[in-house]
Amino acid sequence: MACPFLVGLAGKVGYNGRVCAVAASKEEKKGSMQSPSFSRREFMRMAGAGVGAAALGGCATLRTRRQAARPNVLFMCIDDLNDWTGCLGGHPDARTPNIDRLASQGVLFTNAFCAAPACNPSRTAVLTGVRPSTSGVYINKQPWRENAMLRDAVTMPQHFMAHGYTALGSGKIFHGLDPDPPSWDAYWPSMTEAMPPELTPPKELLPLNGIPDARQFDWGPIDVSNEAMADWQVADWVIEQLHRPYDRPFFLGCGIFRPHLPWYVPREYFDMYPLETLTLPNVKEDDLDDVPPMGRAMARTHDNARVLKYGQWREAVQGYLASITFADACVGRVLDALADSPYAGNTVVVLWSDHGWHLGEKLHWRKYALWEEATHNVLVFAGAGVGNAGMACDVPVSLLDLYSTLNALCGLSQREELEGDSLVPLLDDPAAGVERAVVTTNGWNNHSVRSRDWRYTRYADGGEELYDHRSDPLEWWNLAGEPTCTGVKRELAGWLPKENAPPDPPLPA
Repeated sequence: MACPFLVGLAGKVGYNGRVCAVAASKEEKKGSMQSPSFSRREFMRMAGAGVGAAALGGCATLRTRRQAARPNVLFMCIDDLNDWTGCLGGHPDARTPNIDRLASQGVLFTNAFCAAPACNPSRTAVLTGVRPSTSGVYINKQPWRENAMLRDAVTMPQHFMAHGYTALGSGKIFHGLDPDPPSWDAYWPSMTEAMPPELTPPKELLPLNGIPDARQFDWGPIDVSNEAMADWQVADWVIEQLHRPYDRPFFLGCGIFRPHLPWYVPREYFDMYPLETLTLPNVKEDDLDDVPPMGRAMARTHDNARVLKYGQWREAVQGYLASITFADACVGRVLDALADSPYAGNTVVVLWSDHGWHLGEKLHWRKYALWEEATHNVLVFAGAGVGNAGMACDVPVSLLDLYSTLNALCGLSQREELEGDSLVPLLDDPAAGVERAVVTTNGWNNHSVRSRDWRYTRYADGGEELYDHRSDPLEWWNLAGEPTCTGVKRELAGWLPKENAPPDPPLPA
């Protein structure tokens, strides 16, 4: 399957801030945008070897096998979290001890990818089991319950309710402030409010980062207690539910909003990441030169230009990492409560992030793109029915697979419309040599196919990108135009969706 063009390149790629041999052979670059720097994939190689070194005390009961009684489900999602976690190794400075702890107690999917690199289409796909290209829900501004296919969809929590579960939730699980009342028996703060109001610094202090007209694209420490933060309060409510008695199994949703913008979290989390020692992403200044026009159009180069103009790159990375660590602290509190609850031995735990995030890679910020940083996310299964504690699985999987997987783990019927696959076989054998590819969609007929070794992207106008992750983990060298890679493209194109539904509801003007 490998392109002859790449023969001999494996092993020549330099990391730790050194320019790779491939880059040097094309042209010595003008210099990186910062120092120090790192290759985000260098650290991922360690995930399979060391992620499960030790589970914390008190949680050993989470490693029970599937039981005859239907287990409870703790369904935890984190907004805008890329692979900057300790267990995935996407950033060497990241402090995520609680997510790492959960990974050490279950199965970590190191190649998990979203169905869409935006909140609404990603979460809609997870919770309905239907691809964006099948439903036509592509962007955040499309109310998915107004979609012709999905207006009567049975969501994941609804399906659990139909099988006798109590469905409870708090925080951002569906996109926006509407928790989708038909999906829950109870929601906090209410059936029309997904989470408590977010804290915002006084208007006279905004923007904290000094970038004019920053709006949500802002970051900086705030001098408040953890208890004042909306995510902390969501965790408080979820913890309360874990200490209640139940006469039937529960499906308990916990949505953590950070690290969604703006990156305002208590000062203590910023202090964990001193600016002078912070590691910045390794960026190639001409990275978009070999990207086709539709790909370049997706890159928010104006955000990148503003960050650099106002000297805020290092502060932005600090704010994102601080927000991740704050989110991790909220996750840890909930996991501790589960371990101390009567339900520790009979609860499936799944933790996922809805998509990735760029912080200057590909000269792009935010999500809304089809490169690795925007599409790669966290996915961990642990608890009842999940053996192989501390194992990592590198088979490509999709968040679209969650609905079918939880059905299988809990003994529920599968629904005909679900387009994801059950991951139970991989939970039982994480080292299985399965050859599989998964698809991420960003807008109508723009798709990226990710296999274990390759990423192939085809845009609506026919533009293409192809990256070999064995030798180019940063996706710097687009091989789509290499004649020797025609067979690879043809094979990966076989995974592209056969249906590309028009946007529904129609996109706003």
